[in-house]
Amino acid sequence: MRIVNVTTAVVAYHGEATLVRIDTDEGLSGFGEANPDAGAGAVVGMIEFLTPLLIGEDPRNVERCWEKLRRNKVFAGPQGGVFVIALSGIELALWDLAGKAAGQPVYRLLGGKFRDRIRLYADCGDGDDPAGSIAGCVDRAQRMVAEGFTALKFDVDDLHHPAKFDAFNHTINAAELRSMVERVAAVREAIGPDVDLAIDLHARYDVPSACRISWELEPFHLMWLEEPLPAENVDALVRVRAQTRTPICAGENLYLRWGFRDLLERGAVDVIEPDVPKCGGLAEAKKIANLAELHYVPFAPHLVSTPLGTMATSHQCGAIPNFLVQEWHALDERAVWDSYVHAPDGSGSIVKDGYITLPDTPGIGVELDMDGVRAHAVAGYGVFE
Repeated sequence: MRIVNVTTAVVAYHGEATLVRIDTDEGLSGFGEANPDAGAGAVVGMIEFLTPLLIGEDPRNVERCWEKLRRNKVFAGPQGGVFVIALSGIELALWDLAGKAAGQPVYRLLGGKFRDRIRLYADCGDGDDPAGSIAGCVDRAQRMVAEGFTALKFDVDDLHHPAKFDAFNHTINAAELRSMVERVAAVREAIGPDVDLAIDLHARYDVPSACRISWELEPFHLMWLEEPLPAENVDALVRVRAQTRTPICAGENLYLRWGFRDLLERGAVDVIEPDVPKCGGLAEAKKIANLAELHYVPFAPHLVSTPLGTMATSHQCGAIPNFLVQEWHALDERAVWDSYVHAPDGSGSIVKDGYITLPDTPGIGVELDMDGVRAHAVAGYGVFE
């Protein structure tokens, strides 16, 4: 079996999501997805740039193909950003192909599964109210719990808060901090003590602000406080974690296992959150999870993908012992999100009661619904052409 073609499609989701298709000389095709954060134009261009290195390779040699691409470009230094995001999308498609060729689900190729279902947390953003009111947060929180979710996440970093000093100074002030605490208190009261609650700060703040926020949120027993400051300064994160009982989570913007080494070895986080279609792919995320396990740190992947990338990530989460919970980010785009794949059980969605059930069908286990892909394809990129 040899690779004969690599093509892409770009669809509307969380901006622009890049889907990857790899075709073989035996008629099998595999599909993957690259994280949308880098912008589709850059990711598509990088995939086209890397494609000649894949032509003629056996796609079942997933890690050989991955390492060939990485090592070919390593001396130019692109070991993060667009390069690794494109590499991740390709790698997911290779695993889909390898599973289909073997007649096995991807989790089995990754070593087998520890669990049948993958627990999700609903990323609730700013709540149901576009203005981000506390009532809108409470409404969304209660609705998600009623739908079966046992974990939620909310954003509280309001860049447009009227009390902010200016557009660039993100040092917290008393009025902003009070707003954060009131929001979290209302959500916690609405969902009760037994539903896990995470709060995201999107790496906005400085060390004293992060410490103040984490102290004030301690009474609400958070599952974690996510990226109170950028993860690239490990010393700063160590200082924050040392001063609070609130668990600290970080890692969505780090790449490859080397990007996580210092974060874990220096004790900067309580929870690690690689984004699988961004950090290097399924096998690389499994290595990151194994590294985290050495430090007794749970694995809770960040994820802003269509159902294709979401199900692929679920296979990896099923194949590691230290999995905690997986992000689900489609509340505000649910109908479009569901339209991109055929659910294995024919129900219309891969998400049920706050969980994803791992399918036993070969490969990733979901097939693209090309009607949905074409209906929401971003103009100018083509659809696997």
